[in-house]
Amino acid sequence: MAKRKRTLNQNVLRALLAVYDVLLVGGMALAAYWMTSWSGYLHFTFPKIVAIWAASNVVLALIIFLFMGLYSMIFASVGFPEALQIFFSVCILGVCNIVFVAFGGRSEGIGYSIVLFYSLLVFIGLMASRFGKRGYTSVKVQLLNKFTRKRKVMIVGCNNDAFTLIRNMVFNEKSRYKAVCLIEDDARYLGKRIYDVRVVGSTYEIREMAKRYKAQEIFIAIPTQQKKKQREIIERCRESGLPMKLLPELSQMTNGEISVSKLRNVQIEDLLGREQVGVNLNEVMGYIEGKRVLVTGGGGSIGSELCRQIALHNPAQLIILDIYENSVYDIEQELKRSHPDLNLLTLIASIRDVTKVRDVFETYRPQIVFNAAAHKHVPLMETSPNEAVKNNVFGTLNLARAASEFETETFVQISTDKAVNPTNVMGASKRICEMIIQTIGKNNEKTKFVAVRFGNVLGSNGSVIPLFKKQIEAGGPVTVTHKDIIRYFMTIPEAVSLVLQAGAYAKGGQIFVLDMGEPVKIYDLACNLIRLSGFEPHVDIEIQFTGLRPGEKLYEERLMAEEGLQKTPSGQISIAQPIPLDETSFWQTLDMLYEAAHNESEEMKDLVKLLVPTYTIDRRGSTAFGYLKSQAEKNSAVKADNA
Repeated sequence: MAKRKRTLNQNVLRALLAVYDVLLVGGMALAAYWMTSWSGYLHFTFPKIVAIWAASNVVLALIIFLFMGLYSMIFASVGFPEALQIFFSVCILGVCNIVFVAFGGRSEGIGYSIVLFYSLLVFIGLMASRFGKRGYTSVKVQLLNKFTRKRKVMIVGCNNDAFTLIRNMVFNEKSRYKAVCLIEDDARYLGKRIYDVRVVGSTYEIREMAKRYKAQEIFIAIPTQQKKKQREIIERCRESGLPMKLLPELSQMTNGEISVSKLRNVQIEDLLGREQVGVNLNEVMGYIEGKRVLVTGGGGSIGSELCRQIALHNPAQLIILDIYENSVYDIEQELKRSHPDLNLLTLIASIRDVTKVRDVFETYRPQIVFNAAAHKHVPLMETSPNEAVKNNVFGTLNLARAASEFETETFVQISTDKAVNPTNVMGASKRICEMIIQTIGKNNEKTKFVAVRFGNVLGSNGSVIPLFKKQIEAGGPVTVTHKDIIRYFMTIPEAVSLVLQAGAYAKGGQIFVLDMGEPVKIYDLACNLIRLSGFEPHVDIEIQFTGLRPGEKLYEERLMAEEGLQKTPSGQISIAQPIPLDETSFWQTLDMLYEAAHNESEEMKDLVKLLVPTYTIDRRGSTAFGYLKSQAEKNSAVKADNA
């Protein structure tokens, strides 16, 4: 009904416009003749030929205007292209009249001067009708800008996107912002004006110019793909103490959707100082399209993003498995809305349940598996270490054995840099998972097993950033465990890109490692986030150092000493060389670890130490480790004698 009403209104408007044009063209023809032949006396009688000429112009003009699209213009957005349409339409009409004059019109009193004057009058009338609303709106907005209080903004960057942004402020009467100055490092632009907004200085003068022009906010019009330049400018803008907003993402820029409403706040990810890691879509499509894909832990931060990106690549079926129904319900509903044609199945189950896991594989036969199910909070796993082992180690083992039995094509295990020389149970359990994947993958011809190792994920559940934000909102203090603690960071989309790419490169038994750039100090991260929130560290918001938590170390490592790196075609993804291990001893110790973990034995950590020699633990007087180590050495000696 609304659509029919809209169409009816448009048709009425076009009809009224056509009536206006009829009166304009006919009236201007008579007016041009009268004004050029006026001899000082008022007379409104015209020769018959003039009336015929005027009527002929009406018919001819309507045909030309209709052909040139003068009745399909949108008045609110007319500009230079529409002005050209009107100009060429009048030119065509004028040429037709010149031909008429050349072939006899002059003998009837209609000369070239009348035609030229007539064409000018028609052009002015057409421009007034088509641009009248735009002119009225422009004057109205200019007056509103002059007499209405608006938030003053400084714009950094002198490019087409910045010009579009300023134009949006100038001509959008609903805009709450007013551009007061432009900042640009290119000296050629200094002093130039764009929509009466002047380029006043370089990015090194941001603080000074912000004060001079009383700016209340800064809009940064530097495209997000220029990450290094953007970060430098953000740092200079921060010195002004003003809130900042960034230009939209590339997808919005290419769609021409740049406006004040599309700007976003500066985020902590913008300060990491490296380019985002992307994914080769052709490679991903090549092995996901048309396949049955299982994502365990699909309700978590990484798992849910995996589901979103996999859904884009046309899988035959996407199976989401998670033990927590609330989080998995959210991603299920989201995917149903965004991908109504997706063959989606959601299962509530624990990867610890070997019978259930085997039933899932037997029933649905997934061809690709991404295992994102894990306990990952380091301090919590230090107080419940057996749970970390039960879930991470033996949940992964259940999945890997089922994948091998039912001939899954590719199995991708999510790991962490905390698995390298671990000082906590969570990291050690993840290292054992890597060893399981390498061992099973080495001896499997039909299923490719790989692990993906990356650092801390910004914005994930349990990440330090959400914690800092909550502490800042509460007025502080922000708690940092140690002033010198550093971590590698990446965004959730980056982590998922790596996981998806690893599946494309999988050959079996590999560990993929992302080049995450330089590590970031957590203290610096806290300071930056406080400033981005409009406060000053140690002035408005206090930072307290609480000491390292159980199992936490000052820095994380990407590789163990024995591992080397081999590059992949992506350039930012490398392969860690597998460390040889005694498989028989490994499986025997794993069986003992299963019993110790499920019996809540204090010997459990000692068994983890046997499996992961680089794991550092507090012995607390345990004698089990020495006994177990001697038993392992005896077993190795017996094997050597038998050999």
